[in-house]
Amino acid sequence: MSSGVVAWVLTVALASASFAQEAPPPTYTPPQLDNLVKRIALYPDPLLAQILTASTYGDQIPDAAAWADQHHYLTGQALADAIQQDQLPWDPSVQALLPFPSVLGMMASDMAWTNDLGNAVLAERDAVIDAVQRERHLAYQYGYLRTNGQIVVSSGPYIYITIAPVNPAFIVVPAYNPAVVFVAPRPGFFVGAAIGFGFGVTIGAFFHPWGWGATTV
Repeated sequence: MSSGVVAWVLTVALASASFAQEAPPPTYTPPQLDNLVKRIALYPDPLLAQILTASTYGDQIPDAAAWADQHHYLTGQALADAIQQDQLPWDPSVQALLPFPSVLGMMASDMAWTNDLGNAVLAERDAVIDAVQRERHLAYQYGYLRTNGQIVVSSGPYIYITIAPVNPAFIVVPAYNPAVVFVAPRPGFFVGAAIGFGFGVTIGAFFHPWGWGATTV
């Protein structure tokens, strides 16, 4: 996927969220937004877009996380069939995260954060994206965020940094410590080990009904 397409996907997803629910008034400062997005800022753009939109449906997250945990043994077509058969009532962005039980679990385990993120997306989505970009630029500046076997990073001092999966149908969930990757490394620290890419999910055509069609072409 080109960086332009990834950026478009993210923008469209957030625009959809802004129409989905009534936006509260802006209440977040840039440093507060930076802190809010740290734990997801380095996620691949297709996954980040789904998370940001799903966060605006915070009341649905706990039930979705429980369903995903109960069906964690299902993948691919079998999971898609189970979602269809259960006729789940949640927003497509929330259902789009069902293949990622760890992500839903993270969101459900900290509902204060999830609701704050959702409110920020609804009230000032452009500022949320700006915060993501600030954090990505820091991670890139310090050498942590780089293209590798799982992601393609488009980067530069004044451009919009995108993170795209190498294989658009395989979305990797990075593991990292925000207290590490957004600050200058100490002397001798191996920056290449700061972000792990051990867990990924195959997102095929069977997940198109939940918004993955635009992110897997």
